[in-house]
Amino acid sequence: MERISRSWMLVKASWGVLRADRELMLFPVVSTLVTLLVVAVFAIPVLLSNAPERWANEAWNLVDFLLAAAFYLITSTVVIFCNAALVGAADIRLRGGDPTIRDGFRIALAHLPAIIGWAIITTTVGLVLRAIQERGGVIGAIGAAVAGVAWALITFLVVPILVIEGISPRDAITRSGGLLRQTWGEQIVGNASVGLIFGLIAVLVGIVGGGLTFLLLASAFPLAVVLGAITVVVVLGIALLGGTLSGIFAVALYRYATTGDAGPFFPVDTVNSAFRHT
Repeated sequence: MERISRSWMLVKASWGVLRADRELMLFPVVSTLVTLLVVAVFAIPVLLSNAPERWANEAWNLVDFLLAAAFYLITSTVVIFCNAALVGAADIRLRGGDPTIRDGFRIALAHLPAIIGWAIITTTVGLVLRAIQERGGVIGAIGAAVAGVAWALITFLVVPILVIEGISPRDAITRSGGLLRQTWGEQIVGNASVGLIFGLIAVLVGIVGGGLTFLLLASAFPLAVVLGAITVVVVLGIALLGGTLSGIFAVALYRYATTGDAGPFFPVDTVNSAFRHT
């Protein structure tokens, strides 16, 4: 119960950070837009070839594997880069500063080699888990899911560590795993809370908006199109909001774990009395 209480304190304080710096939402927005651009660039040659037919028949060739690996690596780099920019800006705010969007991207650019290295690692792990899931049957799917959750927990603080401590991706994984022993309760409950809350809201909006859109298709097609578009935009906005809050939470949790002082948005006496340094 104490860990749950501290988790909610971190989540609520993270929301306070976002309210103070609403421009932090722009980092996930940029990440999404650039990722969609990358998808479009890769989709054009794929659709112009017979790759979809080969993939449907599981007849992948070397070019297909290289193309998939390049796609995963580029999109991972984009997402991690923007997440690093969010982390850098949020860390400035939690240290009492007033960050700008330029500050965040400047910090991310300064750590670009480590970001690319981390993207290579995450891409490799993701492709391996995907291969296990697809080729291992039910047991493989369960094993890949369990391994994926474990990997996500162990590496949850890697990006804040890369940005704030400036160490290598390999050392950041070890460091993140070590901090997990101190913060596992806050990490699991807090991050699950963010995902659950915004996930449920997104699902609810999707069900209501999608249902109304379906009902209006026959009688009011233009209105159904507009409503469907609004639903997609709202669901995407909710997802971006949840992603932003999760990034801020990761920075707060890192500062909480390493210093016991998560910043001006967190009561120092409460944090210090709740956190046990090891």
